[in-house]
Amino acid sequence: MTLKVPDFDKSKVLVVGDSMLDKYWHGPTSRISPEAPVPVVKISNEEARAGGAANVALNLAHLGCQTGLLGLLGSDADGEKLNAQLAAQGIVTHWVKTKQATITKLRVMSRHQQLIRLDFEDLSPAEEDLERLTRLFQQIVSDYDVIIFSDYAKGNLKQVESLIDIARKAHKVTLVDPKGKDFTPYRGATLLTPNLLEFETLVGDCHTQADIETRGQSLINTLDIAYLLVTRGDQGMSLLQKNKAPVHLSAHAKEVFDVTGAGDTVIATLAAVIGAHEKARSLKPAHATELRDEVISAAQLSNFAASVVVSKLGTAWVHPAELRRVVAVYHSKHRGVFDLDTLMSLVSDSKLHGERIVFTNGCFDILHSGHVRYLQQAKSLGDRLIVAVNDDASVKRLKGNARPINALEQRMTVLSGLASVDWVIAFSEDTPEHLIRMIQPDCLVKGGDYRPDQIVGAEWVLKNGGEVKALDFQVGYSTTGTIHTIQKRTVETSQESDS
Repeated sequence: MTLKVPDFDKSKVLVVGDSMLDKYWHGPTSRISPEAPVPVVKISNEEARAGGAANVALNLAHLGCQTGLLGLLGSDADGEKLNAQLAAQGIVTHWVKTKQATITKLRVMSRHQQLIRLDFEDLSPAEEDLERLTRLFQQIVSDYDVIIFSDYAKGNLKQVESLIDIARKAHKVTLVDPKGKDFTPYRGATLLTPNLLEFETLVGDCHTQADIETRGQSLINTLDIAYLLVTRGDQGMSLLQKNKAPVHLSAHAKEVFDVTGAGDTVIATLAAVIGAHEKARSLKPAHATELRDEVISAAQLSNFAASVVVSKLGTAWVHPAELRRVVAVYHSKHRGVFDLDTLMSLVSDSKLHGERIVFTNGCFDILHSGHVRYLQQAKSLGDRLIVAVNDDASVKRLKGNARPINALEQRMTVLSGLASVDWVIAFSEDTPEHLIRMIQPDCLVKGGDYRPDQIVGAEWVLKNGGEVKALDFQVGYSTTGTIHTIQKRTVETSQESDS
């Protein structure tokens, strides 16, 4: 499973939840009020941004998804302002207009510091408005493939249990960004994304990774959900699934300027990636566990997306080009020549993420086009290609004292520069059997006229459920042949010079 940024234009995602308008008043402060011991701010600039579920929708739109947003909205100026921002990004809004004011948070800012926040909200929506929202959801749910329930505990999702049930019956993947001390209303969802604090509030303090795994599995069973993604800030993320090995992802952000909206970016990217896969668009909720590869890929990409947004100031979004760039950097840093301990760590991480490991070996003394084509064929059999290279002493034992022409370090450097090769490692024995036993590749490859059972390490790989393949040599290409050609032409050149 090679990590790739998919085309998001096929992702049809509906966000349901608490939309709000985040307003900011900026200005300098240079004195204290004579009326009370508080600073006086002279407002010089105002701005408004979509917040809550609306910000999740904006994240999807900036990724290029077909995005819809459903929620309650006040018939007021703030509601009009919020709707205009969403419409400008091509988001299809499905509003239930209410007599209540649009949820608004007003922050007074001075010198990049928040002095006060004023909340305008009513946390008890009218029952008739919630019923209208449910009816509207029933009407539009079939137009989307993935549903996000973005719960900010503002009342829009008081009936979330019924909404999840409707989505399940419509065979939709459902993701929930939960709130509160009771996750029971989210029973039956496909995936939940609590942050560590929300998770610990529910299950108790988790001092170790093992605590997260144990208590997470218990929560999965209790809530009958397929996946649980615990976001852990600078500790990364933990993806859990019933009766499957957990996947722990390290954080990638080098500099953190602002974590505002990072959770919105995570769940939006998850939905966008899952929705981009045909499998997710046709799978029944009862079979959601079959989406493991797609969910792991989505978790990885959402982890990268979070690293992008926290490096920006204020509420921010990720664009596909930024995501592709981060993935490219990640892959470039995880390719090259490695010692055994580092390689085993990379292999372990790769296997946890469902990647298929291919292994081959050889001297690769003078690299020629036959080698390149062979390695390209080998890489096509999996996601990661390991090339084990004979050290100089073992080459001499195999090929004679005149070999190698190129020293080990030079041979490994050239191999690591090939696009088809991920990891290069040296070995000193005549065969790499000990490496094969340790790495346990999914596919063992060798070039030539070997039968699979004649390839060193084949028995071990087959016994562990792997595959062994013999690829054809490229006729007319060999290191020995190249050396003979060089020698012949050297002689011919010498003779011409003498004459």
